[in-house]
Amino acid sequence: MVAIARIINATLVVPELDKKSYWQDSSNFSDVFNEDHFINALANDVKVIKKLPMEMSGATKADKYFKSWSGMDYYQGEIASMWADYKVILAAKTDSRLANNNLPADIQKLRCRACYEALCFAPQIEAMGKLLVDRMRSYGTYIALHLRYEKDILAFTGCTHGLSPAEADELKKIRDANDEWKVKDIDPREQRSKGFCPLTPKEAAIFLSALGYPSNTPIYIAAGEIYGGDSYMDDLRSRYPMLMSKEKLASIEELEPFANHSTQLAALDYILSVESDVFMPTYSGNMARAVEGHRRFLGHRRTISPDKKALVRLFDKIEQGIKKEGKLLSDKVIERHKKRYVFLSTL
Repeated sequence: MVAIARIINATLVVPELDKKSYWQDSSNFSDVFNEDHFINALANDVKVIKKLPMEMSGATKADKYFKSWSGMDYYQGEIASMWADYKVILAAKTDSRLANNNLPADIQKLRCRACYEALCFAPQIEAMGKLLVDRMRSYGTYIALHLRYEKDILAFTGCTHGLSPAEADELKKIRDANDEWKVKDIDPREQRSKGFCPLTPKEAAIFLSALGYPSNTPIYIAAGEIYGGDSYMDDLRSRYPMLMSKEKLASIEELEPFANHSTQLAALDYILSVESDVFMPTYSGNMARAVEGHRRFLGHRRTISPDKKALVRLFDKIEQGIKKEGKLLSDKVIERHKKRYVFLSTL
């Protein structure tokens, strides 16, 4: 939205966060991000204001769904032409609205600055995040495992591998009841075979073991509540007993200001993920991509991107007794992922 505002020569109003989504979080933009820093950091690129001025309250307005992955021609043409009839444009959807490629370098650089310099977390989140990073570092170098084995993503993707029929039915009911999720009938086996499902905790454990990470590796679990409870974490915990989370690193009293605010709790996970020695997402969602981009921007952080489509075939063979864990499997996994390690010493 910052880049689009620049393209169409618009003043950007600080965004309102979605309070009606699955998580029902009442947080405002200023509860999560440092609003003044955001405005000041972009002052030379885009004018940003906190709210629509009173004198504009009666101005002609348009609700507009910008087309996904649109380029310069679309915004400089169709959208910019709307200024002839409207003074205010409300962007009804703000994710994936701008193309990734074939944009001017200054627009691409602005996107990076907006994401990774202008967007800073609110002071109370930054302070708690730093405290948690320091406590995590006391255990040594650590992996941040973005374990997206949570109710919302399992319901959205239709992934049910390893779940009971009752759990699969619960997830389907959640998906059917959510009007924002357009795809209702999903074949979970097909989803998994195509690599569209998040790794299960057990699969993440097998993968990390195959990559050679020893059992005493400290692992930070960047996630909300794991679906199915602690029983689904047993395989991961048995291989990697040094599993930590924000709830283990901080007291109830320390986390109380962020309680019932999933966006703010996710911000803490984001900080610990960016600062980790190794980051591994089990599902390539919005947060995982943002963290990976941030680590690339900083220029010296390793990210492992699992080839889930290939891994699923190996996991199934292990489950069927066709393959066994060991050096042969490890060599195969490492070879397959040589090009899926992101590690940059300089930007």
